[in-house]
Amino acid sequence: MRTHGWSGRPPATDDEAAARILSATREVIDERGEATKLADVARLLGVTRQTVYRYFPSTEALLAATAIDAVGGFLDGIAARLAGVTEPDVAIIEGVLAVLDSVAQDRYMGILLRPGHQSLPVIGEITSGGARVFARTMVDRMDVDWAGRGYTDADKELIVEIVLRTLQSLIIDPGDDSRSEAGRRALLDRWLGAAVRAMPTTAAAETAEIRSR
Repeated sequence: MRTHGWSGRPPATDDEAAARILSATREVIDERGEATKLADVARLLGVTRQTVYRYFPSTEALLAATAIDAVGGFLDGIAARLAGVTEPDVAIIEGVLAVLDSVAQDRYMGILLRPGHQSLPVIGEITSGGARVFARTMVDRMDVDWAGRGYTDADKELIVEIVLRTLQSLIIDPGDDSRSEAGRRALLDRWLGAAVRAMPTTAAAETAEIRSR
């Protein structure tokens, strides 16, 4: 690892270097928002662009890593918004709406999905393994008694798949901007809510009904 630059304080390890690059990226995003470039991060750190390229091959890769680094706080915000929502279909619909709203407002995750930064690799990552872990964590943190409502682990994995495909579709093409929040919720209810309501097997649904008596 090269030790020159870094404003006179070279990192001791590659992990420290990557962490400092991500921290600097957050600072630049706070100041420049969507105009953030890899060159700005290099300048803040006192290194060349080639040094940053050793850890992150492009601006998009750097922004993606910064978003992943911030996912914990993002999930906390989603969980807080969904606190007390116990109906499975309602929780999933509200979860999708919360993610769309939060992505639009979040400085680190949202910047990837706004005009000028969208790309096929970024959009494709919405259904990647990492995204599945993110979506499954969101589902598991909901105040829904999934087992008690008759949903198996396989059902929840299918819900994760449907949620990610729905988010991917709505991010690529948000549709009519004039649609009200109620209108979007109604669309998701017909599209996503119906699938969630129909998902538990008959036997599992009967068990859930017995438990609820």
